[in-house]
Amino acid sequence: MKIDFTDRVLDALEDAPPAVRKAFRKQLRFLAVNLHHPSLRAKKYDETRDLWQARVNDGWRFYFKNVGDTYRLEEIRRHPK
Repeated sequence: MKIDFTDRVLDALEDAPPAVRKAFRKQLRFLAVNLHHPSLRAKKYDETRDLWQARVNDGWRFYFKNVGDTYRLEEIRRHPK
């Protein structure tokens, strides 16, 4: 699968801590190969918008849509606890 980033994700990554950016890159490699990789803990987040959620680390999540053969990353943000 291909991965595409919205400007919103790119802007958020610039502001994210270096450890989060590193973990995010690792998780993207898993996503490109296997949506069901255990580390991602990917799940359908919003059925009406066809939005998925996956884990960056304990405190961060990213949100994406499956558009054909591409995962379009919509957002990355802190996970509210």
